[in-house]
Amino acid sequence: DATRSRHTRARRWMYSTMTPVRCHRTIPTTHDATHATTRRATIARAGASKGTNPKVNAIAEVVTSKMSSSNEVATNLKYHAAKSTSALPIAFGVPEMYQATAQSVREGLVERWNDTYAHFHKENPKQAYYLSMEYLQGRALTNAIGNMGLTGEYSEALRSLGYTLEDVMSVERNAGLGNGGLGRLASCFLDSIATLDLPAWGYGLRYKYGLFKQGVDKSSGEQLECADDWLEVGNPWEIARPQVSYPISFYGKVVDGKWKPGQQVRAVAFDSPIPGYKTRNCISLRMWDAQPSAAEFDLAAFNASDYKTSMGPTNLASMLCAVLYPGDGTREGKALRLSQQYMLCSASVQDILARWKERGNTDWNTLHEKVAIQMNDTHPTLAAPELMRILIDEEGLSWDAAWKITTKTVAYTNHTVMPEALEKWPLDLVEELLPRHMEIIKRIDAEFIASVKAKYASMPAAELKRSIDAMGILENYVTPEELAAREAKKVAKAAAKDGTVSIDEDDVMPEAKVRMANLCCISGMAINGVAAIHSEIVKDVVFNDFYKLFPEKFQNKTNGVTPRRWLAFCNPELSAVITKWVGNDSWITETDELRKLADHATNPELQAEWNAAKLARKQICKDYIKKVTDIDVPINSMFDIQVKRIHEYKRQFLNILGIIYRYKQMKAMTPEQRAKCVPRVCVFGGKAYATYMQAKRIVRLINNVGSVVNNDPEIGDLLKVVFVPDYNVSLAETLIPASELSQHISTAGTEASGTSNMKFQMNGCLIIGTLDGANVEIRECVGEENFFLFGITDPEVEPARAERAAGKFVADKRFLETVEYVRSGVFGDSFEELLGSLEGNEGFGRGDYFLVGKDFASYLEAQERVDVAYANQAGWIESSIKSTAFSGKFNSDRTIDQYAKEIWDIKPCTVPNRP
Repeated sequence: DATRSRHTRARRWMYSTMTPVRCHRTIPTTHDATHATTRRATIARAGASKGTNPKVNAIAEVVTSKMSSSNEVATNLKYHAAKSTSALPIAFGVPEMYQATAQSVREGLVERWNDTYAHFHKENPKQAYYLSMEYLQGRALTNAIGNMGLTGEYSEALRSLGYTLEDVMSVERNAGLGNGGLGRLASCFLDSIATLDLPAWGYGLRYKYGLFKQGVDKSSGEQLECADDWLEVGNPWEIARPQVSYPISFYGKVVDGKWKPGQQVRAVAFDSPIPGYKTRNCISLRMWDAQPSAAEFDLAAFNASDYKTSMGPTNLASMLCAVLYPGDGTREGKALRLSQQYMLCSASVQDILARWKERGNTDWNTLHEKVAIQMNDTHPTLAAPELMRILIDEEGLSWDAAWKITTKTVAYTNHTVMPEALEKWPLDLVEELLPRHMEIIKRIDAEFIASVKAKYASMPAAELKRSIDAMGILENYVTPEELAAREAKKVAKAAAKDGTVSIDEDDVMPEAKVRMANLCCISGMAINGVAAIHSEIVKDVVFNDFYKLFPEKFQNKTNGVTPRRWLAFCNPELSAVITKWVGNDSWITETDELRKLADHATNPELQAEWNAAKLARKQICKDYIKKVTDIDVPINSMFDIQVKRIHEYKRQFLNILGIIYRYKQMKAMTPEQRAKCVPRVCVFGGKAYATYMQAKRIVRLINNVGSVVNNDPEIGDLLKVVFVPDYNVSLAETLIPASELSQHISTAGTEASGTSNMKFQMNGCLIIGTLDGANVEIRECVGEENFFLFGITDPEVEPARAERAAGKFVADKRFLETVEYVRSGVFGDSFEELLGSLEGNEGFGRGDYFLVGKDFASYLEAQERVDVAYANQAGWIESSIKSTAFSGKFNSDRTIDQYAKEIWDIKPCTVPNRP
């Protein structure tokens, strides 16, 4: 009632300020006139103060007066509530106030964005462009007002108007532009780029329905998928730029060296401003939306009722940006994914070159002195041949000149060490979809092979063939000359017999494919891994032949996360404690300052404050879990959390099998023995791709185990198992600050880096994990005594698989008992298809490829050490404090600073304050 009354009062003043809608011009209110005058005066002042064209400034800049107090913010909120929302004049609730708040904040962001764009244009610095298929942004409101230093002002202003900032922020839907660590890393990088005042932008695609919205069938435990509705209520943080669009071509044929496309759509820009922390710099995340071109619409066919023909371009445009990572189990699915990747690359490269020209640059040979393009994994690989196509076909450069420019401009970040995860596309599909690009790729491959043969002229023929086979872009490709020779040989062989041409095994050719990672390695000026151990595996195993050929290209750039979103903003309780004991809030950018906490880690006063902050976040997490799952979890239990994309190599399967073993042991205990157990709340979160059946089975097992364990009166609050559906950034911001133990338990040598482990560490969470990805460096930082290590190491993985293949592996009896316990049907199903992956002797998906059985005993022993450590709360809190204290290395500001200096060669370009 109090809330309803407060919102009723808010509606009264809100609509008392509104002027009726007229068909003719009305006299503005005093506030409207003041606002307009301020806007005109500021634009005029900006135009006079800048050295660029005043007309350009007038068009480009939308300026607001500076809001330095909560009263000024409240006034601005009232203006936007009356003028900038879609609210009807009969109701104005929290959703409408969110829209008004977003518009108010956006006004300030646009001012900064315009200043940044104009400053970069004037200074003409070298600029980096980050191409990524996904960005997992999270809510923009929290981050924007936090980085602008206006959180307190907006909180007070909203409170004065009858609202709370927390309620308003909760209305915002998470943008459906990403799914996992790849997208979250990209978003952290943009935050750091802006904070460091670096001239760089991000490019991606504007997916209408995201990956999917995840639910859980309560009766079966199965994952449910439906379209993400994040755009249905609009996105106030994006700015449509219909004047910024580029043609994207597909199919057709090549005539006289020029591409004659069969289909075209338009890529239209939508900009999301990304503000830096305590700086005027505000960069752009430019997302491309596919829209049909009016010129491509066949009006005659439409009027003749041939809707399929007339709507072809419209349907293609609708499909291109419908969902992130569409299923690629069919040729049509592969074509759609490849089309998405090409659209990202083509639109972005065209836009990059247009901006290069806009700034007055003309000498193509110096393009690399003004432009660096970073390909985030292999998805944007086509940026290289697209740049070649434009330089040769549209700008008239020679092949050699274009290749020299390209290889100085693009760079490649590798994010996987598993060969099966490195992208390969059917050659005939690439040739059909992008015929000109396939010509370019073939020539790149042929010239690269020729250069390898020249360099390794003295190498034994067999070794040379092996090396070329490993590094070539085209896999299983047979040139027309080789194909003709094969046919001639086959005919000759038939003539020598009875004249009958038969097909034998040697005549059956495997499918030819384009290896995108190899194209990246050949065309890229730099190749980097994302953790120390990952970069070594990249050099020693994944791309060893390339490393021997181009050792100077290979680098390491250990990932990081932004401490703004992932500690300062998402965990204000702990942040306040940190600021008190560090002495100031400089740690929000200078994370090495966190080391000062280690000096006080045993101080009882700090420990008490630290524990109180953790309990506050556990209460928030507990309330959320109850709200979304109806499971009541005890706050005095250890919160043990594993949240990440569901995949066999990430081994959520190992985690749940360990929980099942724990449950089975508890069931066999006496009440007195159970009383000595450390109570746990085991939380899972993450999405399994819709077509990844084994991952979906793991989700079902987790939910079914939870249904049994959570309702077992003998166990009670000693063990709870929770799967929180629809994992996203906002959910992570609730779970991570509450966590006490986090599981990062991938098979050694499979996780490139991981970034969630860094977020957990920053928030004082202890980690149980393998020596994989960034775990290695985290353990080095926090000390082995504060990290629960288990499992075999990367050099031991292949011997363990060989042992399994030879039938010599003997599983721990606890592992076998646990598997049989699941198979017994105690969790509602025997899960034969899932358990089958643990059986057999070899092969991906069979034969326990990810070595769950091999590591099971070591995992249980590590969990026993966790229980012992948690029982000593003073020691546990000391380790928690040290976890945060030594997390400074994993600040994405450090990572981006290394990219800027060691790959992109860009320098800060700080936007000056307004006079």
